[in-house]
Amino acid sequence: NVYFTAGHPDKESTIPLIHALTRNGVDLIEVGLPYSDPLADGTTIQDSSQKALDNGITLEHIFGQVREARKTSQIPIILMGYYNQVLQYGVERFLDACVEAGIDALIIPDLPMDEYESEYQNEFENRNIGISFLITPETIDKRILQADRLSTAFIYIVSKSSITGAAQQLNATQLAYFDRINSLGLKTPRLIGFGIHDCDSYQEACRHANGAIIGSAFIRVLENAENIEERVSSFLRTIR
Repeated sequence: NVYFTAGHPDKESTIPLIHALTRNGVDLIEVGLPYSDPLADGTTIQDSSQKALDNGITLEHIFGQVREARKTSQIPIILMGYYNQVLQYGVERFLDACVEAGIDALIIPDLPMDEYESEYQNEFENRNIGISFLITPETIDKRILQADRLSTAFIYIVSKSSITGAAQQLNATQLAYFDRINSLGLKTPRLIGFGIHDCDSYQEACRHANGAIIGSAFIRVLENAENIEERVSSFLRTIR
């Protein structure tokens, strides 16, 4: 499973990236919505987000690109963005645009679960748009169980208490955290993200969950890529 920022490295990269990832056997694509203040993201994704904004990418453009890619690709596509982006666009209008474009689910890291449940759950369910909530090493069991109850796509397990992109091997503390989550008997599929950057970290994460998401490491290999298909293919070979 792979994350990239829409509009990076070029404004029109989204469609060729979706097609290349589909052809190379990725199970799920997470498309990041560029934002000026991405709270959960490290330097690599922040820089890609700023470059995408400088390239002139907009939400309308992204929805159009996904809609175009959907003509030939049925791979699950998740949009990752921030609550303020959705509010500014208009929640119902945003969800309707997701339906029209063929978006399967959303990740909104700063949307509180309680607010989702009281204000928006019906809007999502009526449109068959899934949602994934994040849990971290600090999340108490009660909140993990709430995330399990409310998440309709997968639970996003943040591997450590930090921003995205820090490329370190998974340590004993993190593995114990994964074991704690697994001991709760959750019903929702679980994907691990943040710091997954090579074959070893990807394989280790997959041993403790249903899969893993690679973001910053993938974005770095896209820099100055003259041939996206070739760059995607070669990077995924190193992970597998």
